[in-house]
Parts: sequence; C-alpha cells; structure tokens
Amino acid sequence: MLQLVRRLILVLLVKPFAWLIIGFDVRGRDNLPVTGPAMIAANHNSHIDTLLLICLFPSASLAKIRPVAAADHFLKTPFSSWFYQRVVGILPITRTGAGRSDVLAGCKAALARGEILLIFPEGTRGKAEEMGDFKAGIARLAEEFPQAPITPVYLQGAGRVLPRGARFLVPFNCSAIIGAPFTWPGNRAAFMDQVKTTIETLRKDAPPLRWL
Repeated sequence: MLQLVRRLILVLLVKPFAWLIIGFDVRGRDNLPVTGPAMIAANHNSHIDTLLLICLFPSASLAKIRPVAAADHFLKTPFSSWFYQRVVGILPITRTGAGRSDVLAGCKAALARGEILLIFPEGTRGKAEEMGDFKAGIARLAEEFPQAPITPVYLQGAGRVLPRGARFLVPFNCSAIIGAPFTWPGNRAAFMDQVKTTIETLRKDAPPLRWL
C-alpha cells in the first residue's frame, strides 16, 4: 500500500511539478542505471534537487530509489521522520555526534539489497550554481561495492528556483545533464577527483538559465 502511495505522489504531484512548473529538461537519460546496486552522484544547491533526481526514473523503479539525506534536517519531528523515510524513502545520515557508529551502514545495506542511492557528495547545499568540496563518504561506499556503477549528474537551476534559506519558488528552468557511469578505480583520491571533475565537465553541456 505504501509503495502505491509513493508512486501516486510521484506521478500526480512530483513529476507534474518538475515538467510543468519548472520546465525540467533532461539530457543523457540513457546513462541512468536500470538496476542496482548503483549510485547517482550530483551537485547540491537546493532541497528540490532530490525531487529532480527522483523524477529521472520511471515510477515503477521508485521502490529501488533511495535518496541519502541529513538526519538532523529531515527527522526533526515524528511526522517528518515517518514521511521522509517511508514515503520519500530517504536514507538518513547523521552528520554530527555519530561516535564510533558507521554512519554509512544504512547505505551499505541498501546497496547490498540492490538499490540505487541518490548521493550529494558535497554533503550540504551550496550557493546557487556553485560546487563546494566533496566529502569522501561516496568513496567509502564505492570501495566496498566496486561493482556498483556511479553515474554523475549535473543539476542546473535548482539553486535559483529554491535557494538555501528561501521559502518561495522563483520561476527558472532546471536541467539535469547525466554523464556516463564509471566504477571504482582502486584509489580513493583518484575516485574523488573523477567524481568532481566529471560533474564539473557536465556543466559545460547545460543549457543557459532562463526565466519561465
């Protein structure tokens, strides 16, 4: 029943919002994984980034799509905790005070189940159309699951539509430029460089920002 609710929300609310309200344009859709384990790595400028990444996939794949998100932001109340984990399907990450626990345990379990993770390597939202430093969590996952492909995605416009701290949408177009997947190269430094460089390169193929 819950999976049906998730699919209805995607089809009736999220996708119409993406396609009609913010003019979402997608390039390179054929590069997306159809099965897991797999990871999507994207830049992060807005809370609608997660919705845009989910919209890249057909509704039938929704049960396998797991956005990785900050527990301190999305699990503030019992209702938000239930909604984001059970309906949106996030995998909450504890960013502070984790002690000796493995903060990536949920992500590893999801990959072991053959799911597709949506990951923002920056770990937090940056300024509109800018990328910050990438954190090494995604490298730890890739090293443990070297067979899982990583698909880079550059999201453009979301930081203009709903920038950090904003409450109202601004009518800019959004685009997703999807690059060719790659796998673990055997070295963390080389992997992190490949992830960031690839996403930065995809930016060159993004269409100009425009008002809707």
